[in-house]
Amino acid sequence: MSSRADSPILKGESVETTVKAGADMGNAEKGDNESSIVTLDPSEDPKSLPLARKWIIVLVICSAALCVTCTSSIAASAETGETGSFHVSKEVTILGVSLFVSGLGLGPLLLGPLSEFYGRNLVYWVSYTLFWLFSWPVAFAPNIAVFLVFRFLGGFSGAAFLSVAGGSVSDLFTNEHVANPMAVYTISPFIGPVVGPLISGFINQNLNWRWTYRVQLIWAFSEMIALVLLVPETYEPILVKRKAARIRKETGKDPASSSPDPHDKGVLRSILISCYKPFQLLAYERMALLLDLWNALVLGILYLAFQAFPIIFEQGHGFNVQSTGMSFLGIGFGMVLALASQPYWNRVYIREYQKYDGESPPEVRLLIGMPGGILVSLGLYWIAFTTFKGVHWILPIVGSIPFGIGILYVFTATFTYLVTAYRPMAASAMAGNSALRSAFAAGFPLFATQMYARLGTVGATALLAGLTTLMAPLPFIFYKYGSRIRSKSKFAIA
Repeated sequence: MSSRADSPILKGESVETTVKAGADMGNAEKGDNESSIVTLDPSEDPKSLPLARKWIIVLVICSAALCVTCTSSIAASAETGETGSFHVSKEVTILGVSLFVSGLGLGPLLLGPLSEFYGRNLVYWVSYTLFWLFSWPVAFAPNIAVFLVFRFLGGFSGAAFLSVAGGSVSDLFTNEHVANPMAVYTISPFIGPVVGPLISGFINQNLNWRWTYRVQLIWAFSEMIALVLLVPETYEPILVKRKAARIRKETGKDPASSSPDPHDKGVLRSILISCYKPFQLLAYERMALLLDLWNALVLGILYLAFQAFPIIFEQGHGFNVQSTGMSFLGIGFGMVLALASQPYWNRVYIREYQKYDGESPPEVRLLIGMPGGILVSLGLYWIAFTTFKGVHWILPIVGSIPFGIGILYVFTATFTYLVTAYRPMAASAMAGNSALRSAFAAGFPLFATQMYARLGTVGATALLAGLTTLMAPLPFIFYKYGSRIRSKSKFAIA
C-alpha cells in the first residue's frame, strides 16, 4: 500500500549507481592505479536473471505483502470472541484493526530510509522476523492491553512490504516489461484486507478465535522461510558496494567513496527527512492533498466495510460468520478483473506515449482513475439500494464488484501520477499518501457501527457513495489542468 524512495512506483527507471574505486577488476591485474568506475556486469544485474526466477521472486514478495495486509483485517471476524475472552466492548476490540493499520502507516517512515543503507534483504529479514515474533503475543494474549500493543507493533514491523518490497519488482524488470509484474504487486496489498475476513470467517465459525492468529503465525513463518531462501538482494547500489568491497579484498586497493553514497547523508538525517517531507508536501500542494484525500476516503470505506458487511448480511439476511466472510468475494473478484485489464491499459499508455513523441505528461496516468472513480461510486450506490431485507443477498455482493474494480483503478492512477508529477520528491509524495490513507483506514471502522445504527444500511452506505461522488471528478480536473498547476508548483516537475 505506501512506498518509499526505493519503491517500484517511485523508480520509473533502473538505478545507475557507480562507485569510485582505486582500480576495477581488470585494471587491478595490470597494477593500474588510475581511478575507474565500478559497475555491475550484465551477468550481475538482477534484470538478467531468468524470467522464471524473477517471477518466483515477485510472487514470494507479493504473497508476503498479502500476508501482512491480510493480517490487518483478520481481526474483524474475531471481535466477538475477543469481546467475551477479554470482557471488553466491541468498540475496544475494533482497535485491533485500527492499531494494526496505524502501524502500517507509520512503519514506512522508518523502514524506507533503512533500505537505502542496508539493502532490501536485511530489511525484509529483520522486519518480517519481528512481524512473526510480535504475532505470538497476539495469538496468546492474556489481556486486551497485550493484544492491542502487539497488534500495533506487528503492523509497524510488517510495513516493510508497503515501503520496500515494490522496489524489488522494479529492480528485476526493465521499463518495457515492468508493468505486468508491477500490477501483480500493486494488487497484493489491497486484496489482502479482502482475503482476511474470508479466512477469518471460516476459522471463527468452527474454532476458537485464537486460531485466527495461530493460522496467521504459520503463514507468516512460511513466508519468512521463502524470503530467506528464494529472494536475493536486488538493490543495485548495495550490489555495487559489495563488488567494490570484493575489489578491495582481492587487490588491496581501497575504493573511494561512492557518489552519491546514501551513507553520506546519515541514517538519522534520512529518517528525519522521511518524517517531515511528506507532511510538508501535503501542507503546500493542494493537488497532492486532494488526491491523497481521495485515496484515504476509498481505503477508509474498504476498512469500514469490515464492520458494515456483518450488519448488512448477518442482521439483514441471517448470514453466519463464515458466510459473511464470503460476502467479500465480490470486492476481491472486482480487483482480479481490474488486474486482468492491465494489458488494455498498457496499450492505452503506449498510444499516449507515441502521441506525445515519447514525452507524455504525468496527467496521462490519470486516465485509469476516470472510470475508477465512477465505478467506486456506482458500486457503493448499488450496495446501498440493495441492502433491504426483501432484496436477494446476491445483489449487494454483485454491486461490490465494480467497487473492487474502482479501488484498484483509483490507487493505480494516483500512485503513478504522484510519482511522475513529483519525481524529485516522489518518495515523500508516496509517504504522505500512505500516512493519510492509513489514518482514514484506522479511523473509519471506529464509527461504522454507530453510523449504520443511526442512518440505517441504505442511508449510511449512500452517504459514503455521495462522498466518493464528490471526489470522482478529480482525475478529470487534473487531467485537464494538471500541467498548469504543476507549472506554478515548487515541488512538482514543470
